[in-house]
Amino acid sequence: MLDPADEAPLLELRGLTYTATTATLLDDVSAALPATGVTAIIGANGAGKTTLLRLLAGLLTPTAGEIDWSLAGSARRTAMVFQRPVILRRSVDANIRHAIAPLGLNEAEAARRVDEALAVCRLDHLRTAPARRLSGGEQQRLALARALARKPDVLLLDEPCASLDPQSTAAIEAIVRQAAAASTAVVLVTHDIAQAQRLAAWVMFLDAGRLIEHSRAGAFFAGPQTAEARDYLAGRLPPIAPGDEGS
Repeated sequence: MLDPADEAPLLELRGLTYTATTATLLDDVSAALPATGVTAIIGANGAGKTTLLRLLAGLLTPTAGEIDWSLAGSARRTAMVFQRPVILRRSVDANIRHAIAPLGLNEAEAARRVDEALAVCRLDHLRTAPARRLSGGEQQRLALARALARKPDVLLLDEPCASLDPQSTAAIEAIVRQAAAASTAVVLVTHDIAQAQRLAAWVMFLDAGRLIEHSRAGAFFAGPQTAEARDYLAGRLPPIAPGDEGS
């Protein structure tokens, strides 16, 4: 688990549980998340990864337990990028402006943030292009630009590279590294073990809604401590139960 003396925690999960109808999707998860770097949440389908991410984003309310943001002081700005983001029927520039409109920024600051987000996500040359005509990789970079323009303390990413080609994946990963280097805490849900190895400083391994391991990425991948994690990394997965295909 995270040692506060080693890494400054941003938030703490205490007994976090989420039940939908009769199924417990997240079961008594307790952990501290660091204020910087990339934390990868990994595990098989149905492990509770996306449920945890949606709880962090405030899109779901826990059935039990809590997310304690007090460790971060007043900072608790989150932004989430979905696996299939909704792209508005307007220009690239206007998509980003729409995302930051609720912040009430003056025009100079709004323009600065748009320019910065376009540069970081390498979309400057597409500023006036219709956003829905972009390629899949470009649309995902636009989704990241919208999120980063909000200057979040925590960037939540749900399978941002799913279905993308290697070149587009590399571009997304470069943006994630840059965000983490700029002191944004990144929480990344991914099924791509190699991607977690490339990006993550920390790993949270979930199995059937339970947090099985939480450690530094290097230590986890070098020597997982549980049979569940060893089986997962070796590709030995249990069959998916009917209706349990989500993440």
